[in-house]
Amino acid sequence: MHQKSLVELSVGLQKGAFSSEERTRACLDRVSRLDGQLNCFISVTGELALDAARAADARIRAGNAGPLTGIPFAHKDIFCTRGVKTSCGSKMLDNFIAPYDATVTRKLLDAGAVMIGKTNMDEFAMGSSNETSFYGPVKNPWNQAMVPGGSSGGSAAAVAARLVPVSTGTDTGGSIRQPAALCGITGIKPTYGCVSRYGMIAFASSLDQGGPFARTAEDVAVMLGAMAGFDERDSTSVERPDDDYTVGLDKPLQGLRIGLPKEYFGEGLDAGVGTVVEAALEEFKKLGATVKEISLPNTHLSVPGYYVVAPAECSSNLSRFDGVRFGYRAENPKDLEDLYTRSRGEGFGAEVKRRILIGTYALSAGYYDAYYLKAQQVRRLIREDFMQAFEDVDVIMGPTAPTVAFELGAKADDPVSMYLSDIYTIAVNLAGLPAMSIPAGFADNLPVGLHVIGNYFKEGRLLNAGHQYQQVTDWHTRIPEGFE
Repeated sequence: MHQKSLVELSVGLQKGAFSSEERTRACLDRVSRLDGQLNCFISVTGELALDAARAADARIRAGNAGPLTGIPFAHKDIFCTRGVKTSCGSKMLDNFIAPYDATVTRKLLDAGAVMIGKTNMDEFAMGSSNETSFYGPVKNPWNQAMVPGGSSGGSAAAVAARLVPVSTGTDTGGSIRQPAALCGITGIKPTYGCVSRYGMIAFASSLDQGGPFARTAEDVAVMLGAMAGFDERDSTSVERPDDDYTVGLDKPLQGLRIGLPKEYFGEGLDAGVGTVVEAALEEFKKLGATVKEISLPNTHLSVPGYYVVAPAECSSNLSRFDGVRFGYRAENPKDLEDLYTRSRGEGFGAEVKRRILIGTYALSAGYYDAYYLKAQQVRRLIREDFMQAFEDVDVIMGPTAPTVAFELGAKADDPVSMYLSDIYTIAVNLAGLPAMSIPAGFADNLPVGLHVIGNYFKEGRLLNAGHQYQQVTDWHTRIPEGFE
């Protein structure tokens, strides 16, 4: 039963083949038995989940259920959840019980979804391997010596190991798509402003976006439909008609124009990953798509641009964690300065401190124009590259990550090498575009993801491409050994 997709579970629930309470108990049992190997969860909310499942069963019996009613899900521990610890993977918030729900949390719960627990993540979403968490690293279910990717590694690994059918994540520079690729599942980062950031603890406000993980593009479409929508409490939320992302899934791909950036297939790309991506593109050709080479000439500027913009915004956002109002507080401070200094010094981990220092420097007097302003100008150039490309193609494809999952600890002492893990994903966040990763095969017995990028608010086109590809391939059905 744990191998069923969200859509299959939804049909079974509606027909009465099983109850939400039964499925929720089964998920909780798998988490109890298997998560000790992976460390996907920071908190497991068993009693709350069973209460929600019983309410969902009553809703189904009353005939007013939706596609998510009764479906168990795992929630990234960056979304505030009323009455539940919301830690952001940090010692700073280890004692923080959220007093309200994030908009995404409330939307999913109102849709009848059943939250099993809160998932492990890189501290304050800063990382590409899920090794910076205060609660220890998450392990990749395909090989537990390897990382699952980050920052949403707990959510991705939980779906890959079939602990839950679906989960939530956030993506600031690739933190949904990269772990989706490394764990062999499907994940989408929607257009900036598509999903509310209200109650989603901020890392870099102009880049952060929430999105879902699932086995299939079809399941992701259902989840995104529940998560997306205008929210007046989020000043960056875009007011536009709601989309039903499942409507166009079955549209044939005949005539789809795929752009292949030559910059994505040069130095740094693992040969095995490149071979898998080329094979995936051949499948799209068989489905009626055409492929042409394009150029995104400013791609090489995305990593340096991102690592000015993101740390600068993180420096500003994380200034609120001072030991005064909430979160970690140093013991016996001598004075206010000592309270600030020790609370932040003891509450934040090394990677968060590194990015705060970089960001503070970039925003300081005398350096703002040279670094932050220049990075924003580079950001505009990157966006213009994409806009020019989309005049000739419908979607852009390439590898999600330059390599398959790497060993735990392999890049812990080399932050630049770690940052390059997101070299193909970062530009999308800088431009605010939607993009997804779908399973496309294996290299060195580890999953490879295909990156699919679309124009603004064209999530439906991405999901259609992913769904059609998954009708003729079975990579998304593969399950890690030991989690069958």
